[in-house]
Amino acid sequence: MKALIIEDEYPAAERLTKLIQKAGTGIEVTDVIGSIEAARGWFATHKAPDLIFSDIQLSDGLSFVIFEEIPLKSPIIFTTSYDEYAIKAFKVKSIDYLLKPIKPQELTAAIEKYRALTGSHSPQEYGLKIQSLLDSLPMAGRKFKTRFLVKQQEQLVPIHQHEIAYFFTTNELVCLVRHDNRQFLVDYTLEELEKLLDTAHFFRLNRQYIAALSAVKNIHTYFNGKLKLELHPEPMQEILISREKAPAFKEWVEG
Repeated sequence: MKALIIEDEYPAAERLTKLIQKAGTGIEVTDVIGSIEAARGWFATHKAPDLIFSDIQLSDGLSFVIFEEIPLKSPIIFTTSYDEYAIKAFKVKSIDYLLKPIKPQELTAAIEKYRALTGSHSPQEYGLKIQSLLDSLPMAGRKFKTRFLVKQQEQLVPIHQHEIAYFFTTNELVCLVRHDNRQFLVDYTLEELEKLLDTAHFFRLNRQYIAALSAVKNIHTYFNGKLKLELHPEPMQEILISREKAPAFKEWVEG
């Protein structure tokens, strides 16, 4: 069984190759490619592999571009450091979604899932299995939090999501900032908010900030592939998005 790895970080590709070898599943990694452009050239000159392991954020964009441009029949196991792409991943024939650092037992389970899903010779049955897997995801049909109850002196005040500009953390406290620049403490961590908020409207910019799309005033290119943001209301510190997160942020803004 032939497998291809799409990964732009050599240490990550090397580690994944070793994990696949140690799993003893009979899968042979035939090649490793590290960019969208390289993938275009590779698929133009090679037979499609039995299975693809693909990172999502590559040096020249999101790997979804590859699978949207090239009609492939190969199932895909995505490997990534971020969980915000899960639903889209399963819509491009992904059979699993592994978060880095990849655990050996999770890799083995993903490969077993691949064998189970591809055991049928019927494309229709395979498609139904993939859809069933997608429907079973916790994120599918998930209800997001749209209101927060915050304390204002001796009162509790509801704030709707459309009033929220961003959340930020300071001194282990999390603050909600409205578009009118009024600020309120909330009893959630940013990690908890990431799971509660609708990702169509909110994005985790970095370790300190989660912002609403409506709060993004200007986007500037920055050195080393980073992005610099202007938010409204103006935050207390400079807002930078890492090179690794920049492609996801751009896609989020574009919708």
